[in-house]
Amino acid sequence: MTKKLLYLSVLGVALFAWQLTPSIITSVKAETEAHDGHGHDEADSDDHSEDHNEEGDSHDEHGHDSHEKKDSHDEHGHGDEHDEHEEGKVEISPDAAKLTGIQVKQAGSSIVAMTTPLTGRIVLNENKTANVRARFPGFVKAVHVNLGESVKKGQKLASVESNESLRVYNVVAPMDGVILSRETNIGDVTNGKELFVIADLSTVWAKYHIFPRDVSNIKKGQPVTVHTLDEKTRQNAEISMLFPTTDALSQTVIAIAELPNADGIWRPGMTIEGDIKVGEKQASLAVPRAALQFLEEEQVVFIKSGNEYEPRPVTVGMVGTENVEITSGLKRGETYVSAGSFVIKADILKGTAAHEH
Repeated sequence: MTKKLLYLSVLGVALFAWQLTPSIITSVKAETEAHDGHGHDEADSDDHSEDHNEEGDSHDEHGHDSHEKKDSHDEHGHGDEHDEHEEGKVEISPDAAKLTGIQVKQAGSSIVAMTTPLTGRIVLNENKTANVRARFPGFVKAVHVNLGESVKKGQKLASVESNESLRVYNVVAPMDGVILSRETNIGDVTNGKELFVIADLSTVWAKYHIFPRDVSNIKKGQPVTVHTLDEKTRQNAEISMLFPTTDALSQTVIAIAELPNADGIWRPGMTIEGDIKVGEKQASLAVPRAALQFLEEEQVVFIKSGNEYEPRPVTVGMVGTENVEITSGLKRGETYVSAGSFVIKADILKGTAAHEH
C-alpha cells in the first residue's frame, strides 16, 4: 500500500511539472527577445550616430580638401604664368656652344646681294678640244695610246698604212690633253672617221640654261658663283659667253662661264648650280641667312646675353643669297647667333614640349 501511494505521488509531481514547463519556456523566450531587441536598437542607434558623425567628418574633410585643391590650383596657375614669361630662353655653357658649332656676331651693316639661281653642267671647253682623224684613208697598223691617257702635242697616237702609197704614216696629237675617246683598233679602216678625242682639262666650261624671264637680267661679264649641289665646292667666275640663239627644245639661252681647272676638281658631266649677282644693297642692319629661324610662325634671331639665348622676332627686308636685311627687331651692336641657330631652336622646342607634357 505504501509503495502504491509513493508511486502515485511521484506521478502527480511529474504531471504538474509537465504542465508548468511551456509557461516557463514562453516566459523566458519573451524576456530574451525583449532584451535582445532593446540591445539591437541601441547598437543600431550607436552605429547610425557614428556613421552620421563619420559622414559629417568626411564632408568637412572633403570641403577642406576642395578648398585646399582650389588654392593649389590658383597657385599652380600663377606658376604657369611665370614659366611662360621665362619660356623660350635657354642656357648653354660656352664649352657646349663651341662643341655644337654656335657662333655669334655683333649686329651691324652689310651688303645684301640679290642673285638669280641657275642650273647647269660642267662641259668640255670646246675651244680646247680636238677630234683627231687620219689624213689619208688606210688601215690602222698600230695604236699607241689608251683611253684616259695624258698626251703631249706631237705625240704619236696611231700608225696608218695609206691606201694610195701603201706607206705607213703616224697620226699625232695636235695639242696637250687627255684621251677622252678612242674609236679605233688595229686593222680598222680609217675612211675619215673620228679616231680620238683629246681635251685640255686645265679649263672647263660651266654651261647654264637661262630661262626667258631671267635673260634680261644677265649680261656678258656679270659675276657668277659656280658651286656643286652640296655647295662644298665653290668658285667665282664671270659670264664669258651668252649665246645669241635660243635652244629650240628648252627655249632657254645658253650662258658660259669659263673655269680654271688645274687641280681637276671640275669634272665634265657634273651637275652644278650658279648664282648671278643682279643687284645689291648696303643694308644698315643685316644678318646671315643661317641666323634666321622660324619659331611659332615668326622669323627670329637669337640674342645672346651671358650664357642665355633668347629668340627675338624680326622684320625682314631685302633677301640676298648670303645675307638678309633686318628692318626691325634688332639693334646695332647686339650680340646674336650667326651660325648654329638651329641648335638653339631645337633646345627651345625641346623645353616647350617638356613643359606642356
